[in-house]
Amino acid sequence: MWQSKKYKAAVSKIETGKVYESKEAMAKVIETATAKFDETIELHIRLGVDTKQADQQVRGTVVLPHGTGKKLRVLVIAKGDKADIATKAGADIVGAEDIITKIANENWLDFDVCITTPDMMGQMGRVAKILGPRGLMPSPKSDTVTTDVAKAIKDSKAGKVEYRCDKTNIIHCPIGKKSFGVEKLHDNFNALMEAIVKAKPAAAKGQYLRSITTAATMGPGVKASYKQQ
Repeated sequence: MWQSKKYKAAVSKIETGKVYESKEAMAKVIETATAKFDETIELHIRLGVDTKQADQQVRGTVVLPHGTGKKLRVLVIAKGDKADIATKAGADIVGAEDIITKIANENWLDFDVCITTPDMMGQMGRVAKILGPRGLMPSPKSDTVTTDVAKAIKDSKAGKVEYRCDKTNIIHCPIGKKSFGVEKLHDNFNALMEAIVKAKPAAAKGQYLRSITTAATMGPGVKASYKQQ
């Protein structure tokens, strides 16, 4: 695999095989993020679970203390009073059947978060195959199917992220931008890790946290450790 000189230079700053203390890992990932844009910093957490088993799924949400650094476009699908509340709470787009039809017919996806009320979920099945693969389908587990749309909007705008273990038993989740600096990234790191540790399934056996790797959009991976707060 071809690697640029800049990427090779970044890799050379990381000690092979070393697992860095979490705050040191944040400093190292910032040091090796050399792109000209403000790179996103992500965590990749390998867990000791078997996601093929229904009782070993790991999924949830957490509001990061400093957000993700990304301005999110929030869509709310609701009617009546809930639609009015959503508009007042700062939703970017509010609609009902008209929006569902637009997604179904035009494959319209000009939003980052979709929130809906329980009474609309029967109609959301029309667009499940479009939204699901993109991680945009509302779900009670991610608090995006709710009667409290104002809180859901507030949390999304404040930096709520959803974490979910994929088929390879890894969680991929952003924790901010390079410009955040070490302290803010470390705060977000701890918030996400604490949530994931609390979400450990009772059925999971053996070592739960197998590995934690942090990396910038264009940078190499840095292995990190986590000490429970």
